[in-house]
Amino acid sequence: MNRPVLIILLVILGGLGLASVFTVNETEYAIRFQLGRIVKVDYAPGLHLKWPFVNNIRKFDKRILTLDTSPELMLTSEQKYVNVDSFVKWHIRDVARFYTSTQGNETIALNRLNGIVSDRIRNQIASRTLAEVVSEQRVSTMKAVADAANSAAEEFGIEVVDVRIKSIELPDDVRDSVFRRMSADRKKAAELYRFEGKEEAERIRSDADRQVQVILAEAQRDGQRMRGEGDAVATDTYAKSYGQDEEFYSFYRSLQAYRAVFSGNRDTLVIDPSSEFFDYFGQDTDSK
Repeated sequence: MNRPVLIILLVILGGLGLASVFTVNETEYAIRFQLGRIVKVDYAPGLHLKWPFVNNIRKFDKRILTLDTSPELMLTSEQKYVNVDSFVKWHIRDVARFYTSTQGNETIALNRLNGIVSDRIRNQIASRTLAEVVSEQRVSTMKAVADAANSAAEEFGIEVVDVRIKSIELPDDVRDSVFRRMSADRKKAAELYRFEGKEEAERIRSDADRQVQVILAEAQRDGQRMRGEGDAVATDTYAKSYGQDEEFYSFYRSLQAYRAVFSGNRDTLVIDPSSEFFDYFGQDTDSK
């Protein structure tokens, strides 16, 4: 056998050898077909054999995938529109059923899954109020959606792992109306708080004024009482002093009168020199 023929045979044998093996990764499902008919699907990761030109292999992703749905308008039980944006975590559970139901076309599978999930979300939203949808019941709502979608997706060989709502928004016109109503309610509440604050301030101010008047009245009463007691003590002291030395008492009272009368610089006083007011003026001169 000449060299060129040998090389050709070796190339053909090498090609047949390569066409007879295939590998399966840990993240893949593999289906082996024979003349268009599925003959095996349960391949473990590793290297496997097949008949060249008789068998062909299709591989599908085994990992959990994400379906990011488009936002949709849905009605709540109160007949209010909400714009719901969600996503789905899913993976292929039965690769043979997945292939036979979708012809192995992932786009067809995603479209069907999207319809299933959207219908279940719409049903759950329609059975709840807006407050329930956005409250802590949101978790239970999504669990119910995931369970219902998972049951419906079994016929496609798909398992729905989780369904989550990314956002729930009101339509622009409804949102503006809600914001206006909320703003009016907040302004009304603010006005009520201001009115109550003013009313409380007036009450506190009135109570403080009343307490001031009471304190002043009590202070004036105590002052009058203390002043009366002082005057009584002074009168008694004067009386005792007058009884002890009448001449000295008269002299002391005259000095007080002189001090009161002559304390001003511009005062003018016209008094008869022979009056009793001047009894203590000039006595030394007269005596001399």
